[in-house]
Amino acid sequence: MRRWRILLTIVIAGLAIIAGLVIYIRTADEELRSQLYIPQKERITPEIRLLQQYVRIDTEDGREMPGVQFLASLLERGGVTPEIILSAPGRANVYARLKGRHPGEGLLLLNHIDVVAANAKEWQRPPFSGDIFLNQLWGRGSLDMKSIGLAELDAFLRVARTHRPPEHDLVFLAVSGEEEGGMWGTGWLVQHRPDVFEGIGYALNEGGLTEMRQEALTYFGVEVGTKMDVRVRLRTASREPMERVRIALEPFITPRDPDRILPQVREFLHGIAPHRLEERPLLDDVVRTVDQGKFWLLPRGYKELMQNVVWAIGPKSDTHGTTLDVNMYNLPDENPDERIAWLRSLVEPLGAMIDEIAVKDGPAPISSTATPLFALIARDARAQYGNVEVGPEILAGSGNDSRFLRQRGITCYGLAFKVDYFQALGIHGVNERIRLDWYMEGLGLMRRLVSDYADGSGR
Repeated sequence: MRRWRILLTIVIAGLAIIAGLVIYIRTADEELRSQLYIPQKERITPEIRLLQQYVRIDTEDGREMPGVQFLASLLERGGVTPEIILSAPGRANVYARLKGRHPGEGLLLLNHIDVVAANAKEWQRPPFSGDIFLNQLWGRGSLDMKSIGLAELDAFLRVARTHRPPEHDLVFLAVSGEEEGGMWGTGWLVQHRPDVFEGIGYALNEGGLTEMRQEALTYFGVEVGTKMDVRVRLRTASREPMERVRIALEPFITPRDPDRILPQVREFLHGIAPHRLEERPLLDDVVRTVDQGKFWLLPRGYKELMQNVVWAIGPKSDTHGTTLDVNMYNLPDENPDERIAWLRSLVEPLGAMIDEIAVKDGPAPISSTATPLFALIARDARAQYGNVEVGPEILAGSGNDSRFLRQRGITCYGLAFKVDYFQALGIHGVNERIRLDWYMEGLGLMRRLVSDYADGSGR
């Protein structure tokens, strides 16, 4: 009898395992099939033709001027006089403002004209062709971020055409050089033209996240913060001490434990947890995950939202010694001077010195979700896309120009149009493209949002 009970227990356990595998495979298969793309019927609108024209303009870093002129001409055609602000020879920014009825709390529509370089040999279609194929517009910048820039311009001009002053100032700003650090665009403007940002309380920019399942939008993530970047170059008299420095930095390149869990990070991960098949229990409450000793189970991208991470590039030797480039990706509210002091205290006893500080970003506090504008974004996103969950998103591996504004007390939110996983791979990659119907939906959202803010209905 005992032998039969043991056998029955083994059989039941085996059946449970098989059932679990069947459920997992079926769920995984549904996830895969949800990403299969069945082209919709193409509908070419004037707005799509305009995006096609913009994408066909090669605005790789340093070549923004034709894009500047294109946007300025659209503003003039819409009855608004733009200002072209030169920041360096061949580098310029486009600025236009609609004065509001009340001072303060102005809304800035921020976008960048430049795009990252594209190697045409690697693309299925030429990167500046603007080809339309299978209901998608192909080309560098179609996602990052000419589509959002034109949507902002469209919404801005719609308010201008009403000939009624908005409740608060409405500003359109297209900048150069964002992909190379923003020092000829937003970074330059905040130093040399602070009047551009006068009276601005909020900014809309890039950086949002959209979770998709079977072409339905399930989570609309609004970017509220990013990691901060500090880049320094270390130097030693010879290679041997630099090798010791590289070894000393190793624990901070792949840290095992979190530094701090910011409340906004906990909120973000809790929000996306239902949309993650394997990590859902870990993300639902990351404080509990850490307390249970399971932090190591989190994928790296989620871990880094709770860590100050160091990257080391090199070492390289020359006639003057050996150098090592160190990038520190800090939590948004970290003081960069304190991080540099920490690095100096670590490497100087080993014979290294800080030879150059190339980038020093931060601190840039995470923007609050408890604002009238965030509530308006949530309301209008649901009106556009249905009963979708709207929540925050924090970038771990990339940044944007919002950091310059957050440092000056401006609340910034990053938006994205509907983009599935495979399309997202084109951002800074090959075969960048945007679906035409999803672009038109994004235009609809931007029109709602800017119009509602301009007439004060969201406050």
